Amino acid sequence: MANVLALKVNDLDNVATIFANDVKSGMDVDIRDKKGNTVTVKVLADVPYGHKIAVKPIAKGEDIIKYGEEIGIATADIVTGDYVHVHNLDSKRGRGDWEK
Repeated sequence: MANVLALKVNDLDNVATIFANDVKSGMDVDIRDKKGNTVTVKVLADVPYGHKIAVKPIAKGEDIIKYGEEIGIATADIVTGDYVHVHNLDSKRGRGDWEK
């Protein structure tokens, strides 16, 4: 059986998007970039279709980058394979209170 696929769209991205249903903690996921390179990581939590996992460690306070854009800030240390969502990410979009 093939591993689950996740896509890392931009070289700057520190998260990848899962493209499969029923991804469970402990499963292997193939993270593919736009050049076709693939790295396999073990997910550390159940991840819904279309949600994100960390492709590398992200420190608390560091920007979360998806599609080459800052989409939020880590509210906790995140390790490779962690599910990245509202429990460990605070959105910066449309807020006006985050300064660069």
